[in-house]
Amino acid sequence: MQGSTSIPGSKRQRGTLRSGGIVPGRRCGRRSQNQAVTSIAIGLLVCLTAIATCAQDRPAPRMAGLATVYYPNAHADMFLSRMLTGYTLDGQGEFPPWKLASLHVEQFPDNDMSRKLAAAHGVPMFAMPRQALTLGGDKLAVDGVFLICEHGKYPESDTGQFLYPKRAMFAQIVAEFERSGRVVPVFLDKHLADNWRDAKWIYDEAQRLKIPLMAGSSLPVLWRYPPRDVQRDAALREVLVLSYHRLDSYGFHALEIGQALAERRRGGETGVKSVRTLKDDAVWRAIDEGVVDAKLLELATAQAKDRPIRKDKKLSELIKHPHLFVIDYRDGLRVNVLTLDQLYIDWTAAWSYTDGRRDAAVFWTQEARPFMHFTYLMKPLEPFFRDGTRPWPVQRTLLTTGLLDALLVSNRDGGRVVDTPHLNIEYRTDWNWSQPPPPPPDRPINGQ
Repeated sequence: MQGSTSIPGSKRQRGTLRSGGIVPGRRCGRRSQNQAVTSIAIGLLVCLTAIATCAQDRPAPRMAGLATVYYPNAHADMFLSRMLTGYTLDGQGEFPPWKLASLHVEQFPDNDMSRKLAAAHGVPMFAMPRQALTLGGDKLAVDGVFLICEHGKYPESDTGQFLYPKRAMFAQIVAEFERSGRVVPVFLDKHLADNWRDAKWIYDEAQRLKIPLMAGSSLPVLWRYPPRDVQRDAALREVLVLSYHRLDSYGFHALEIGQALAERRRGGETGVKSVRTLKDDAVWRAIDEGVVDAKLLELATAQAKDRPIRKDKKLSELIKHPHLFVIDYRDGLRVNVLTLDQLYIDWTAAWSYTDGRRDAAVFWTQEARPFMHFTYLMKPLEPFFRDGTRPWPVQRTLLTTGLLDALLVSNRDGGRVVDTPHLNIEYRTDWNWSQPPPPPPDRPINGQ
């Protein structure tokens, strides 16, 4: 199967490809050379035709979809429905190159769409994740796994994160991989887990079994206005991201924005030394004291595209209960995330270099169907599910997952500084953001 890998030490073996070469021989005359060139051209044409025919005849890779809940506009709809109704969720245009072969869903609210959609498209549903991976048989029978643990009725931790069953479901995936002696790529939506312990366990299990693993937010890949990025290998001083809504779910997106910018700096990612979370009046005092570059804040608030911030009042007059994530990296970089919970705003970011230059952009999401930014998170998964190629390191999301956990611990504990030696995560990436094509026209959020 495409993208699959045998587990080291298992009985299953990988095949070996042998390539031939040109064997030296005696010199040929012009006529013989022409005949040889013609024969080679014909041979190449035959090979290319055979390859194209094989590609057409090859069945689409089969994906297992494991979700906590599946209702209109939930993340399961955003990912899994695209395999059934296309990248624009209307049955038109381009489809992902995979087939949704099975479904496992944990919860079924009144607006559940999984059962109706599965029946309409002939997708079998299974009560257990293992059955979805084996298609009801006795061995792994899919080429990849979408693990979508987002939304649904789950309790919250004492730090304010929803306790989605990411580790429990990933454990069942691991168990089936070990039983079958083979692994396939797994995409895990958003952060790896709601706490560092479980996130590190998931990451370590993927490393142990050599499971191709990807995770993360759609925010780093979507539209930016103006279309700007941090200059690669430049010396960064500070990054500021503006966010809104919940600290856990939307705070994670903001952290992924910040990390996607920060990882481009000179020397690559070096890891994080400490974090703290401030709230209410302590946020405005921190800004006055220079914890946040006031000019960066002014630049960031000026970027809003669709939902601008009022200019007739100060932010401190508009926002009564702000939160500020303060992240200090080992190399001296500071990343701040300012959550303006009373405002419904655009995600924006601004950054400064050590030479004094500043830049900024709005990270724009399509807040209507088909929520096309999810398509541009799925697009990088095409080579990932084909051969395990990751466009960006999974260490990015391991780091942002650990950051969110530590920052919410600080918030719970009254804003204390939390040292993070466990986040000494170093990595480099050659991933480059590029502006997606213009989104299709908005459709009603409660329609198809």
